[in-house]
Formats: sequence, C-alpha cells, structure tokens
Amino acid sequence: MAGGGIPMNAPAVQGGYLKGKQLIFPLSLVISLFFLWGFSYGLLDVLNKHFQTVLGITKLESTGLQVMYFGGGYLCYSPIAAEVLKRKGYKVTILMGLALYSLGAIMFWPTAHFTSATNAKASFGGFLVCTLVIACGLATLETAANSYAVVIGDPALASARLQFCQSWNGVASFIGPLIASKAFFSGANQNNLTNVQYVYLAVSCAGMAVAVLFFFAKLPEVAEETGGRRGSVIDDNTLEMAIGHDGKVIGDAPLYKQYNMIFGFIAQFCYVGAQVTIASFFINYATENASYTSAQASQMLSYGLIVFTVGRFIATGLATIFESNFLLTIYCCFAIAFNAYIAAGHGKAAVGVLIAIFFFEAPMYPTIFTLGTANLGRHTRRGAGILVMGVSGGAVFPPIQGAVADAAGTRISYVVPLCGFVVVLVYVTYHWATHGFKIMRQKGATVIAASIEGGAVGGVVETVHYDEKKLSTAGIENIRRGSIGSVTGVTGGAKAY
Repeated sequence: MAGGGIPMNAPAVQGGYLKGKQLIFPLSLVISLFFLWGFSYGLLDVLNKHFQTVLGITKLESTGLQVMYFGGGYLCYSPIAAEVLKRKGYKVTILMGLALYSLGAIMFWPTAHFTSATNAKASFGGFLVCTLVIACGLATLETAANSYAVVIGDPALASARLQFCQSWNGVASFIGPLIASKAFFSGANQNNLTNVQYVYLAVSCAGMAVAVLFFFAKLPEVAEETGGRRGSVIDDNTLEMAIGHDGKVIGDAPLYKQYNMIFGFIAQFCYVGAQVTIASFFINYATENASYTSAQASQMLSYGLIVFTVGRFIATGLATIFESNFLLTIYCCFAIAFNAYIAAGHGKAAVGVLIAIFFFEAPMYPTIFTLGTANLGRHTRRGAGILVMGVSGGAVFPPIQGAVADAAGTRISYVVPLCGFVVVLVYVTYHWATHGFKIMRQKGATVIAASIEGGAVGGVVETVHYDEKKLSTAGIENIRRGSIGSVTGVTGGAKAY
C-alpha cells in the first residue's frame, strides 16, 4: 500500500476472500456501524422541523443541517478518510470515525443546555458545528465500512452483501423518528431542546461502546493490489485473471481515467440529493398537504423509513437472482413515476405515495456504490472515498428545494428530487446497456475474483468464465507469466458484478 501498510495485529485476507462462517464476525461489526449512522440520520430529518419550531428559523435556514452533514462532512472529509484508509487500513480508519462521531454527539449537550430565546440563532450555529463533527465521523465510517463490506467476501455477491449490511442502516433510521416523535414533539418538549441533550448523550455512549468492540477485535484486513499483476490457476476448474470486461488489466489506468467511477459519483451525488430532500421535507409536506400534526407526520416518516428498510431486505434477495444494474433501472422508473405524482398530488393519497417511494429508493445507494467501485484495483480505497463524497449531494439539493418550498410551496419543491432520479436512471441504464442488457445474474462455470501477486485484490472485479477443455496449456503458462493477452480458448465472455 502506498504510504503505509496493514496493521500488524490485523490478519490479512490473502489470495482471496472470506467465506461462510468466516464472514459472520467482521460483518456483524460492520453492521453495527451502519446501525449507528442510520439512527443519526433518522434524527437529522426530524431536527429540521424541530429547529424550525423552537429556534424560529425558516425552511431554507434549517437545511443548514444538511449542508453541514453532507457537504462539510462527506464532501470535505471523505478524501481525508480515504487517505487514512489507504495508509492505515480499515481498523484505524473505523476507530477514527467512531471517535469523531461520539465527540460530535456529546457536543450537543452543552449547545442545547445553553440555548435560550435570546441566542437562538447563535445556538443554531452551534448545532451546525456539532452536526459537522458527527458528519466527519460518519463519512469516515462510511468510507471504510462500505468498501470493507464489498471486498471482504465473494465478489459475485458484493451487491447483495452491501444491500444486507445497509438494511440495518434502515432499521436504525426509522427508530430515530419514532423516538423523536415522543421525545421532541410531545407535551412541553415540542417547544424546548431538553430531550435533545439526552438523546444525543445516548448516541455518544453508543458510539464509544462500539469503538471499544472494534479496538479489541482482530479485524481481518483486505490488502490492496501492490505489485505486478498476473493471473493464476488455482485448480483444474478455477482460473483467476486480473482483467476487466474490456480485456485490459484492472486498475491500470490512472484514477482520473476511471470513467465508470466518475459517472458513478455523479449518480450517487444526485441520488443522495434526491433521498435527502424527500426525507428532509417529509414532515412539512405531510403537515401542509394533508393537515397532519408534526407528531403524526414524524411517525409517518418513521413508517416511510420502515418501508425503506423492508425494501432493502427485499432488494438483497433480488440481487442474488437478477443483475443489479437491471434491478436499479426498474426501481428508478418507479421512483420517477411516484415522485411525479408527489409533486402534483394532494391530500392523504399523496402522502401515501410519498411513503411508498422509500421502497424504490432502498437499493440505490449500495448498488451505485458497488457498480461505481468495480474494477478499480489499486484505486479501490480512494475510489470508495470518492463514491462516498457523492453523499455531498445531500448538501446541495435541500437548499434548492428549501428555496423552492419557501417561494412556491413544499409540494412543488418535490420536482427537485425528481431531477436527481432521472440522472440515476441515465447512469444505470447506460451501465446495463454496456454490460449486455442481462436480466438474470450470470451463474457460469466458476465465478472468480482477480488474484494479485502479493495480496488479495481490493475491490469488486470483472470475472471471466472459461472452458477448461479449450484453454491451452500455453495459455495457462502465459497467464502465470502475466501475459494475459495471449490467453486462448476463453469462452463465456466477461461478467461485471
């Protein structure tokens, strides 16, 4: 690894990936990270409305939380997190993220405690700083955890594995609004910030508890590609080759020429922007468009996040059957249709559709992340940081929607996320087209990862199926020497996961 190595106390996964029971412990730890930031994100959307009420700020001003969370944290800090990941490995990066997360959460206590009617605007500035610190921690965790969930197991199931891990993010995200509906919007609490202190104190304690677990755990590291690339033959039926579907050695091109990653970043930017705006203005939409109270709307937001969570688990199962790019194309079409109705509809039916759209959002983030980080080879960890930077779309879209909502109404402002879903549709449709319009997940003779001399590859890769009877002895020897271009008898083409 450039600039550093794998921590000595962490066993490296050499020559392949973890399988079966080997995956249970490390994935359980990773799932705890997804749970933490899901809970934090669920609280963020509720705080938007609560701060409007208690601190007397406008809808546009309240989106400062999203700007700090997604812009300051994810856009500005993700590259730093990616560099730490590149140099120090997964465990150190995760501990750094948990430390920042817990620090930001505990800072909510003095900020809320000293808030009064005379310093409301200044207090909101303090909450923005707290949110920024939490976001830096979450950006660090997400850079490491998303990448780790992808590379630790079978590349063929990378999308399904990340879907499963992120499903627990959804579980926590609907628990947040459920708690907030009671803690923030009931009785005298709807006009003060007392319970905000206690909720975020609990969040900080949870972050520190998980950090202790990670500190004492021997987390398996996955080494990135380090030296010369060459294919290898494992046995009579399994051939490993470090080549992509275009026939080129993966990770050979410089980072700025990894166009699939760049387009994946754009799609991720627009998707997260759309997702965040839909959730951030959910309570405003429900109270203005269907006359629900803030407490009722907060509960309905939690229902939407339950739908989101169920959608994640369902998408996990579907990803083991269907091609991920095909699935996402279908989901995007439904999301666009539902979003158009939300922007035009009225009443409780429109709120129902607003809840339903969460189902079609569910698989988008992990699928785009998996597609965007495929075939990066030695660039995998930095590429993961760049894809996580795409979360900064959540800082750009909400202010735009807030301005439209203040000027024309919350309902009309839902045209903004509609534009984001259209961009995602363009990306995944193009990806699906360039990979052969396949519908069912390909289950050829052998599904394999690339083998790199000196360590396991750090990313999802294109795979090649071959017919052992047609693969010549000379071809095998060429692979061993690294002359991949001389291989003959390769059949079945290449397959991206």
